Order: sequence, then structure tokens, then C-alpha cells
Amino acid sequence: MKKNADILSGSLFKNMLFYTIPIILTGILQLLYNAADIVVVGRYAGSNSLAAVGSTSSLINLFINLFIGLSAGTNVCVAQYIGAKDPHSVRKAVHTSVCVAFWGGIILMVLGLCFSKLCLALMQTPTDIIDEASLYMRILFIGMPFNLIYNFCAAILRASGNTKTPLLILSFAGIVNVILNLVLVITFNRGADGVGTATIISQFISMCLVLRYLIKETSDIKLNIKSLGIDKYMFIRILKIGIPSGIQGMLFSISNVLIQSSINSFGAAAIAGNSAAGNIEGFAYTSMNSFHQSTLTFTGQSLGAKKFRELKRTLVYGCIQVTLVGIFASILLLSFGPSLLELYAPEDKTVISYGINRLHYILPLYFTCGIMEVVVGSLRGMGASLSSMLVSVFGVCGIRIAWVYTVFSHYKTLSSLYCSYPTTWIITALIQLLLCLKLMHSIISAHK
Repeated sequence: MKKNADILSGSLFKNMLFYTIPIILTGILQLLYNAADIVVVGRYAGSNSLAAVGSTSSLINLFINLFIGLSAGTNVCVAQYIGAKDPHSVRKAVHTSVCVAFWGGIILMVLGLCFSKLCLALMQTPTDIIDEASLYMRILFIGMPFNLIYNFCAAILRASGNTKTPLLILSFAGIVNVILNLVLVITFNRGADGVGTATIISQFISMCLVLRYLIKETSDIKLNIKSLGIDKYMFIRILKIGIPSGIQGMLFSISNVLIQSSINSFGAAAIAGNSAAGNIEGFAYTSMNSFHQSTLTFTGQSLGAKKFRELKRTLVYGCIQVTLVGIFASILLLSFGPSLLELYAPEDKTVISYGINRLHYILPLYFTCGIMEVVVGSLRGMGASLSSMLVSVFGVCGIRIAWVYTVFSHYKTLSSLYCSYPTTWIITALIQLLLCLKLMHSIISAHK
């Protein structure tokens, strides 16, 4: 059988960097899906359709983050078993994960179809965009099984050291998405529903391609359709690691939904500007979050192989790399921010001014969010998903929600809302770092 990639041999700094670059490019391609949706709908369907698409992102994330968190459990389990050279457990983890992704996608599809409009109404979404936003959400939730299966399979590939295949798959699916966006919106005069349809078709294609790749694999991560089923022990282990990660993502989304609700009170132009700026920031966040993925995988394989020296080195190298990338990305986006916002809302100076305001408050300290993500990746890779969740719930969600009801209630401006982001990143990163160093010391001491 073909062996999985040995990512722990040679220069660890170099291996982490080359492992992470395809993840960064993959994440950027996924963002280009959303960017294509927002740019096309903003330029050809108007600011109301742009606001309809943008107002749904935090709510959609609230629904899916629990199951996306479970894919982190898949990544950790597969990485640790590969490091421990346990092919039987690797195969159980792979087949259990694909089943969890399928049923999770079905559950999300039903929930989204039933409750999209109600949730948008609770978020005080303006009446002039709520119907279109609801339609867009329902279309996206039809594609949730495709979305989750792709994400779980991509997690399996990353855990094995393969980050290039997801990049190639999304490159093809992304081209299809952009072409369909242009055809449905420009040729057939569709709005948010057109870009939603293009998105789920491209997700279906990416799911088919990644499944085909795993079926044809010859290594331990090979997928055998006849062997699909949920192993009870493996399912519990994935849940144990993944559920805290998913709950953390959901709670992050709840705090973001609360902030989005506050932004909604400023009207459609503020929603559109905030959505466009948030999409631009996403390129910096995705680049930094890729180091979370690499830290998680390298930590998991190091722990499984009992290479304890690499645990500390992975954390240090991850923090150095994510800081450099975060600062570079922020400078780049601040420099070209106004021009990029023009793509989303051409000649709409009000929308652009709202977007520029957000970029100036969020980007200068964005690298601290990247450091926080790297430390969380290290904790999850060592299996401490619950403790990292509890810290994040307090440091990010708790403080951010308290901020809305204290600072924002006194200073009702968008700027006061945006200041909550860097404040919570810095506090949470410091607490997580102390927890991570303490856990590493305990693990290393226990094996001396």
C-alpha cells in the first residue's frame, strides 16, 4: 500500500510552510466562490440583492459550524492514527467520518429549509431584502450534504499530508461556479437565487471529485463504499474532539449574529458595505486560519508518533508564520481596500464608505486572531478540544456579547462594534497560550 506523506521528516519549518500554502490557496478559492456571488450580484442585480446575500453569512455559519467542527475531530483522529502507524483505525475513522458528513448534511438541509426566514426575521433583517435573503439561504441549505461531505473528505486528505488535491478540486469547481454566476445573473436576470444555485452546483462537483479520489486511493485512507458505516468507538472519539470545536464555532456565530443584528439596524447600505468588507477580510482570515489547520495536523501526528520535541516547535513555527502572513495580508488589503470595494458596489459611495470604515478598524490587529487560531489548533491536536472551547467561549463570545450590551449600547456606532473584535482576539490568545504551554509540559513530563 502507498504510504501516507511523512510530514515530520526533514525541516519542520519548511514542511509546515509548504503544507500550509495549498490550504491557503484552497481557502482563497472557497472565498472566491462567495466573492463571485457578492461581486456579480452587487454589480448586476443591485445593492438590495447584495445585502440579501451578505446578511445571511453569519446565520448560515451558525447552522453549519457544529458539523464543520466535527471535521476537526476527523482531522485529529486520522492524523494521530497515521502518526501511530495504525492503519486499521485510520480506515475506521475515514468511513465513520463520511457517514457522519452525509447524515449531518441531511439534518442541516431540513433545518435550513424550515427555519431560514424565521431566523432572518429574528435578526431584524430589513423587510425589503428578507424574502430574497430567505430564498438564497434555502437554496444553499439544499446543498449542505455536498458541502459537508467535501469538507470531511478534505479533512481526511489534510490529515494524511495531502493538501494539494483539495486545491485542484476547488480550482475546477470554482471555475464552474464563476461561469454559472455570470450565466444565471446576467443572461437569465436572476438575483440571489441565481448565485445560490451556482454555488450548490459547484459544491456537488467538488464532492463528487473528492469522493472519486478517495475511492481510487491506495493508501490507508482509501474509501470503500461497501465498508461505509459508523464505528461506535470512532464515532464517540470524533464527537469528543469535534463537538467542542463545533460548539465553539456556533457560539462564535451567535456573537456574530448578535453583531450582525446590530449592523442591520443601520440599514441596507451599512449591511452591504459591512458584507463587502467582511468578504475582503476573509482573504486575510483564511490565510491565517490555514495555519490552524497545519498546526492541528502536525501536532496530531507528532503526538501519535510520540515526537514531543515537535509539539513545541510546531506551536512556535506556527505563530511566527501566521504573524508574518497576517501582517502582510492586512497591509495589502488596506492598501487596495477602496479599489476592491468598488468591485462589490461600483459608484455607490455610501456602501464603499461603510466598508472602508470596517477595514480600518479590523485589519491592523488581525494577526492576533491568527495567533489565537494557531494556539487553538495546537490544543485540539493534543486532544484538548473542550478546554480550548471553554476559553474561547469566555474570551471571544462572552466579552463580545457583553460589549454589545455595554459599550455599543452607550456608543451606538459601527466603529464601537468593530473595536470588540481585536479586543477579544488579544485576550483569548493570551489565555489559550498559557493553557497550551501548561498542557505540553504535562504531556512531556508524563512520558519522561
